[in-house]
Amino acid sequence: MTTTISNSKLSASIKHAGAELFSIKDNQNKEYIWEGNPDFWGKHSPVLFPIVGTLKNNTYIINGKEYQLPRHGFARDMEFALLDKTENSAVFSLKSSEETLEKYPFEFELQLIYTLNENSLILKYNVVNKGNKQMPFSIGAHPAIALPGNFDDYALQFEKEEELKYYLLENDLISSKTKILETSNNVVPLNYELFKNDALIFKTLNSKSLTILKNSKPYTKVDYQNFPSLGIWTKENAPFICIEPWLGYSDTDENTGDLHQKEGILILDESKNFTAEFSITIL
Repeated sequence: MTTTISNSKLSASIKHAGAELFSIKDNQNKEYIWEGNPDFWGKHSPVLFPIVGTLKNNTYIINGKEYQLPRHGFARDMEFALLDKTENSAVFSLKSSEETLEKYPFEFELQLIYTLNENSLILKYNVVNKGNKQMPFSIGAHPAIALPGNFDDYALQFEKEEELKYYLLENDLISSKTKILETSNNVVPLNYELFKNDALIFKTLNSKSLTILKNSKPYTKVDYQNFPSLGIWTKENAPFICIEPWLGYSDTDENTGDLHQKEGILILDESKNFTAEFSITIL
């Protein structure tokens, strides 16, 4: 099942499976989200919950007991319920169940709230701890922006001038090795060589927005005020770029496995809720 919302400038379509955005079109019917061709990557914009990235040995520990979670968690592979819909907004919900409690022993509700406002799509995450104990979690976004034509025609413009230090992945875990992403006037020309070692992982950034340029002109913009970390990723020869606002990231080799002690983890008190949002603007 899918749900479509629209306003005078944009339409957006969301699958109930994973509450995954799979289309943003302007009023000229131009598509801005990656089509999901499995020859490159069969997703469009999955939600990452209750972890972001990869756990060491895909395993974590709560109160001395081991649990397993796949890369980026399980929410992206589960069916969400449509709670509410208006012409320009839709609210999806995933609640803990017997199935989730086997992998993640916490009672929760995860809501994804999509809203169109002028030429922007806003995605708000609402995480509710419905249990009687603290709940450790991470959450993140993974939208793939379609880049038709020549990949080298595109560039990334960071909001602020800063040292862009990113961490290298080794066996899907964050290593201690870092590199500096070189810029000219905050702009990084795109080329596939940047991603030969997988994603660029920024634990912290002063920039809270990133503009994709096409032939030096603004194309799309991702704003992520509530997110301290960012991943940027594509696959060789793939006509898309993923701009990924994160609250959390993969384990390091030194990780003990205790989820409460995981670097970048959020801790939500019982009966409390947490919200964060980001937006994609068509320019």
